[in-house]
Amino acid sequence: MPPHRAGGAAGGGDTSAFFAATLVLLAVSVGFEIGVRGRRELAPVAAGFAFFQAANAAVRGSVSRDPLFVNTAVSLLHSSLTSVSVIFVLVHQWRNKGLENMFEHEELFGGSWIGAYSALCFSCGYFAYDQLDMLRYRLYSGWIPGILMHHLILLICFTLALYRNVTINYLILSLVCELHSIFLHVRKVRRMVGFLDFNRTMVKLEWVLNWTTFVTARVICHILITYKLIADAHKFGKGIELPLALLGMAGMNLLNIFLGLDLLKAFTRERNQQNHQD
Repeated sequence: MPPHRAGGAAGGGDTSAFFAATLVLLAVSVGFEIGVRGRRELAPVAAGFAFFQAANAAVRGSVSRDPLFVNTAVSLLHSSLTSVSVIFVLVHQWRNKGLENMFEHEELFGGSWIGAYSALCFSCGYFAYDQLDMLRYRLYSGWIPGILMHHLILLICFTLALYRNVTINYLILSLVCELHSIFLHVRKVRRMVGFLDFNRTMVKLEWVLNWTTFVTARVICHILITYKLIADAHKFGKGIELPLALLGMAGMNLLNIFLGLDLLKAFTRERNQQNHQD
C-alpha cells in the first residue's frame, strides 16, 4: 500500500466528496448483499471495518491522538495480519496441491483457496475503514490523491470479485505486496517517534528489507500477475473480469512506479541528512 500523506490540497472538497460518495455506495451495496440477499459469507467485510475502527480507537486512546500516527499504526497492524494470512493461505495450498496446480487458470480464476475468501473480505473492510479515516482527517494530498485512488481501485476490484466469487486467488496473490507495506509503515512510525539515525544498524536493516520486499513482493509479484492475465487472456469469458483485472493491475503497476520514486527520494534524503550531520 502506498504511503499516506497528510494535508489536503486546495479544492480538496470536491475530491473528498467524490471519494466519500463512492464509500457510501460501497457501504450500501455490501449492506444490501448481507442484509437483503443473505450473503453471510460477506460478513467479514463488516467485521474487518469494525475491527480496524476499534484498533484506531485503542491507539488514539492509549498511545497518541495524532491522526497520522494512529492511521499509520493501524495500517501496520493490517499489513502484518494480512501478510500472515496470505502466507498461511499460500503455504497451505502449496502443501496440499503443489506449485504446478496452484497457478493454473481455472484455479486462479474460479477457485478459492482455503481461507482466501475470508482474508479478502477482511482486507476489503480495512480499505473501507482506511479510506474513511483518511477522508475524515484529510490524510492525503493532491487533486487526485494516489492513496485514495489506490484504495478505490482495490475496493472496486475486491467487492466485484467477492460478489461474483471469481478471481479470488488472483487478488490474494496481489496482497503479497502487504509484506512490503509492513516496512513502509515501520519506517514512518520510526521517524514519527524520532528515531532518525541513518547509520544505526536497525535503520540500515529496515532499508534493506524495505527495498528487498518492494522489488520482490510488490514490483515483481504485480508484474507476474499482469503477465499471467495477459498470457491467459484467451481463457477468460466475455465478461468484465479480464478488462477490470487488467485495468486494476495497470493502476497498481503505475502506482508502484510512483512509490519507487518516492522511496528513492526518501532514501536519498535520509542519507544526505546523516552525511550533513556527520
